[in-house]
Amino acid sequence: MDLSDSIQANSEQVNADDLLSGPVTTVITAVEKGTADQPVFIHLEAFPGRTFRPAKSVRRVLVHVWGKESSVYVGRSITIFNDPTVKWAGQAVGGVRLSHVSHITEPQEIPLTIARGKKSPFVVQPLAQPKDTSGRDWLTELTTTGGDIDLITALGKAAKQAHAAPAIIAVITQAYHDAKEES
Repeated sequence: MDLSDSIQANSEQVNADDLLSGPVTTVITAVEKGTADQPVFIHLEAFPGRTFRPAKSVRRVLVHVWGKESSVYVGRSITIFNDPTVKWAGQAVGGVRLSHVSHITEPQEIPLTIARGKKSPFVVQPLAQPKDTSGRDWLTELTTTGGDIDLITALGKAAKQAHAAPAIIAVITQAYHDAKEES
């Protein structure tokens, strides 16, 4: 029996304790403005109903590898892990860090502040993109929707979950917008 679920923290956010059983690779489903203390809330497929609230150094890594516009983060994947060396008030308390991100082709080195006036290089690794092994012909299926927005929505969700190629997702997304304009 897997005890991972029984040791998760009871919280609205993803904590280092949630990752005691090992790293988690997951898809970003939404990014929203947070609070003054935690300015970014990232919704993750692996943690429904809870948000990942990345520390400033993690946000710096994301901006370095994917850019400053968070809307492009949706649908991309990250691997997060519990880094027990993360300090708060001088004590090692652990924290959530990134090890891998999708949509990069080679490791990226980013100098991050580890103490006042002291930087250390951090390397984030590329995350291999999963391949669509569904065998479905997404574009043929799109032609059978008859412009029905609900069918297009369902097809788009299925294509994303199956890791269809970005070009296929773009065509389905455009069909959705076209159908929305016509209704």
